[in-house]
Amino acid sequence: MRPIEDSYRHKGLRKKLVETVRSKGITDEKVLEAIGNVPRHFFLDSAFDEVAYEDRAFPIGEGQTISQPYTVAYQTQLLEIKTFEKVLEIGTGSAYQAVILAAMGAQVYTIERQKKLFEQNKSFPFLKKYPSIKFFYGDGYEGLPTYAPFDKVLITAAAPEIPEKLIQQLKVKGMMVIPVGSGSVQRMMRISKLENGALKEEVFDNFSFVPMVEGKKG
Repeated sequence: MRPIEDSYRHKGLRKKLVETVRSKGITDEKVLEAIGNVPRHFFLDSAFDEVAYEDRAFPIGEGQTISQPYTVAYQTQLLEIKTFEKVLEIGTGSAYQAVILAAMGAQVYTIERQKKLFEQNKSFPFLKKYPSIKFFYGDGYEGLPTYAPFDKVLITAAAPEIPEKLIQQLKVKGMMVIPVGSGSVQRMMRISKLENGALKEEVFDNFSFVPMVEGKKG
């Protein structure tokens, strides 16, 4: 069962979480505000209620996790989200990251390859509050060419290399944030598409993500 109540205690725990994330180096006030406003415990089974605001990842089934809040904040900060930007997210998972982006005013197009997780999100009433999120069941490596180009692309799984099809779906002056590496640890990268079509690559901290897998899983 998912919880449906957002109590004063939950709000207090979120405030503490925001301070934890801030103390680790997140400075974008819009990101911090979104983390402070979105009830993370709604995305987890009620068994996790006591620990939902700890700064760590938790299992959500199908071998997937809800990302650590610091990781969500880190990737989101690198994306430099502006209101009404079209963002392609690869790996919906619990939909927590998608809601953080939507809470910042983005138009979110999010792909999940696991049918079970996709179906769970379709029947998750809280997500109805965010009509700016569009959910798709599909192969993240293919992206969503019908809806391209996107201002930003966010990949929430470890890619062995930068997926070419997703670069093609990025607008000129757009940015992609992606953890790259095939081992247990990846480097967070930000790829910017310049006006002449060239790519600028920036490398940031190390993280550990579940691998990005091709195809769909029924």
